[in-house]
Amino acid sequence: MSLDPRPLEAIDAALADAEAAGWVTVRLDLTGVRGKAALMRRCGDALRVPGWFGGNWDALADALIDLSWLPAGADAPDAPGRLVAVTGWREFARARAGEWETFTEVLESAVEFWRDGGGAPLVVLLGGGDPSGGTVRGGE
Repeated sequence: MSLDPRPLEAIDAALADAEAAGWVTVRLDLTGVRGKAALMRRCGDALRVPGWFGGNWDALADALIDLSWLPAGADAPDAPGRLVAVTGWREFARARAGEWETFTEVLESAVEFWRDGGGAPLVVLLGGGDPSGGTVRGGE
């Protein structure tokens, strides 16, 4: 999966365009996240995962391949796509490189699951880009 940096302005535009097209959108801001527990809490809050979310990598992976719990509620399964925009992630990625790698692998696996399963795509954009960051894309 390729990584392609996006400036924050492009993230804002992508969110607006996706919402206008009926997609379910989520902004996941990781500003100030310094460890795995905080990352999982932030994911849980932003994604509004169900009560069974255990705050670990497997639970995050499970939540991202279910998606029936996304913020649009009962309409989420019928959405033409889902967009998760991750911002404020650079500090965490630099400080916790191993956990960042695992996080991006979980995201990439979820994107691939939805792409290969033929359902509505899941797209994950990483915002605030310089050439060392990027986008995990789905549906391509």
